[in-house]
Amino acid sequence: MIENAYVVTVTGEEHPAGHIVIDGNTITAVGPGPAPDTEGAVERIDARGCMATPGLVNTHHHLYQWASQGLAKDNTLFEWLVALYKPWSKMDAEVVRGAASAGLGWLLKSGTTTSTDHHYVFPSGRGDLFAAEIEAAAELGVRFHPCRGSMDRGQSDGGLPPDEVVEDLATILAETEAAIDRYHDDSFGSMLRIAVAPCSPFSVSRELLVQSAELARAKGVRLHTHLCETLDEEEHCVAQFGMSPVDYMETVGWLGDDVWYAHAVHLQDADIKKMAATGTGAAHCPSSNARLGAGIARVADMLAAGVPVGLGVDGAASAEMVPLAGEVRQAMYMQRARYGPTALTARQALAIGTIGGARVLGRDAEIGSLEPGKLADIALWRVDGFYAAIDDPVTAFAYGQTPPLDRLIVNGRTVVRDDVLVSVPQDEVARRGADAHRRLMKLAEEVL
Repeated sequence: MIENAYVVTVTGEEHPAGHIVIDGNTITAVGPGPAPDTEGAVERIDARGCMATPGLVNTHHHLYQWASQGLAKDNTLFEWLVALYKPWSKMDAEVVRGAASAGLGWLLKSGTTTSTDHHYVFPSGRGDLFAAEIEAAAELGVRFHPCRGSMDRGQSDGGLPPDEVVEDLATILAETEAAIDRYHDDSFGSMLRIAVAPCSPFSVSRELLVQSAELARAKGVRLHTHLCETLDEEEHCVAQFGMSPVDYMETVGWLGDDVWYAHAVHLQDADIKKMAATGTGAAHCPSSNARLGAGIARVADMLAAGVPVGLGVDGAASAEMVPLAGEVRQAMYMQRARYGPTALTARQALAIGTIGGARVLGRDAEIGSLEPGKLADIALWRVDGFYAAIDDPVTAFAYGQTPPLDRLIVNGRTVVRDDVLVSVPQDEVARRGADAHRRLMKLAEEVL
């Protein structure tokens, strides 16, 4: 039982001195005042001075990039990719396991209970990279949605990536299907679901997009890719395909309520209308888009049109050390910088990071809000101390530096306590990330 918290359900009422009751991995009661009397052994959490929210949902990431932070610091997206494909071509399963461990640990420490990952670089002979990140997620205790990414269009075929980091079409489809069959769990409360995720229009063939969509729908899993991140990409699509990115994706079957795009920065009105009409979602990554100078996504317009929108931190190499909780503030401020101070409120921004992300991943019946029957993925934020000078805890959370995380519960299990990762020793997880960086830099010496 969590008691005496300021409970923000996100989809319903807020309870200034409320309670949440958890049985196993499920919320059984939420309301104002003290928790009801319950027979039997009960753990009571006095959350006085805390705000309770749903755990945050990260809808776009590249965990392997934890090992390549701090490189190509002042480059555009295409320049940045060209520079980093070189070290990425040398990564192995040990690098990915350490990077994923640190990246997911950092997300947990910022209140994230569910995270995707988009892994699309599979250099030959480097071990089972996809399994490595899944093992890391299971150890840490995060609800995980890894996306089996792919690239089959290297420089020799007019694509951006070097040929040594792409795979052939048959291998991609076989490995993706094998990953779904081995790992995907579509049951209620699942801790592991797989998505199909060719990288981007400028690194994959039309055949890969078409056949990936067919595979995903045959298997009942979701589809994910990068889209409309930069103006360079739009120019590339017009030059290569004679149409805009969204129009191109429509021709290959990539609009629908089982699809979500990362970034979606450069959308036209017609694009937003198509996405809204089909239920196609967007993962908004404001810090990464700012770091690479890509632009500011039209989030306010997408929300007004009914497009499902979630938050993402993107890869650690394009948004160094960015916590997902900080993206709530960043998203809100970026929209205000573009459209004015009423463009996005604190509560709207928090909703994007919780129930919005759950909708993008097709899990809004299970996570994203604090309601009876939903899974016990809960963050308790300390809004006392310095933060008590602000009367509204949601404002205190969204406008300034993110408050300390008192406790994070994933699937009914405490994984962060007193702002410290406890599912795996925090110092050990940090060391793994640093070791992964050093190992990748050593492996990459021959190409840097």
